[in-house]
Amino acid sequence: MNRHLPALALLAALVALPFALGDNPYLLNALITTGIVTIAAMSLNLLLGFTGQLSLGHIAFFGIGAYVSALTSLGFDVEILWGFRVVHEPWPAAVGFGLAVLATAACGYLVGRLSFRVRGAYFVIVTISFAEVVRLVALNWVELTQGPLALTGIPPFTLGLPGLGSTTLRTKLQNYYLVLVVGTLCYALIARLVGSRFGRAMRGLKENESLALSVGIDATRTLTLAAVISAAMAGAAGSLYAHYLRIIDPDVFLFSTTVTMVIMVVGGGKGTLLGPIVGGLIFGLLPVALRPVMVPEAQWMVFGLVLIAIQFVMPRGIVPGLARLFAWRRAPAPAPRAVEVRS
Repeated sequence: MNRHLPALALLAALVALPFALGDNPYLLNALITTGIVTIAAMSLNLLLGFTGQLSLGHIAFFGIGAYVSALTSLGFDVEILWGFRVVHEPWPAAVGFGLAVLATAACGYLVGRLSFRVRGAYFVIVTISFAEVVRLVALNWVELTQGPLALTGIPPFTLGLPGLGSTTLRTKLQNYYLVLVVGTLCYALIARLVGSRFGRAMRGLKENESLALSVGIDATRTLTLAAVISAAMAGAAGSLYAHYLRIIDPDVFLFSTTVTMVIMVVGGGKGTLLGPIVGGLIFGLLPVALRPVMVPEAQWMVFGLVLIAIQFVMPRGIVPGLARLFAWRRAPAPAPRAVEVRS
């Protein structure tokens, strides 16, 4: 229980934060978008932090989740081949959320099966290539995605229980708590996975793959399953993004968003549960503080300088660095050694 106290304290602070901010839509919007990207960073940490596999195309799963959820809730009428048309009537946004998770999980399985047999740099290349292919499809399949014109009018989430009615999440405060709930569920799932036999297999492959293989761990199966879960979480974040902004275009696949996720994970502490959350809050809200005083290009320079400073002071990231600092301060002073007096 004690190891979860920092997470519970952070959750309580995030629950109370909107009340401390008051009616400030600008800051609430920044918190919502930061929370969504942080969920994606948590999913990336499952690969980068716990298996040691760097995905530089992780934004593809985020974008696929956004488009699948948006198209499910908007409906479409598109010609596939030889005059054959597919007509889909609009479904509730909650169904789109579920389909986004399933679709991205399937994409994660496909990418994992293709690349984890060789791993290393090949996995990085495959993920980058996959993200670029998906971006080009979103840009050029205008009949389905509207291309650079963007999908607009995406409906917000509507939640309800039988007999209790339903509520449409239109306000920023409602969306803030929706993102917080989804983020909490993702954190709980990752914590459960990491503490299980599957989590030990992931860490074993990261630390010493040869030894892990010698004790019977199936590397391809373990890494592919990690990719499936990671992609599904990124797809959930993409769905939240689409239904919050209510408009998406191919810019959702920008490579800079993947770089931001990597910065959040590495700066916060890869391979830790709280690392991407702390890194997400810092590097997600840092542009809000810098925007009034500098242009976007200068903001990236500050991003780099802050990350270098963190890595110089805390090479393993903020969370491991703070944990080590507090552990050192709590360590009892060594007892004085007895001096033997010879007569």
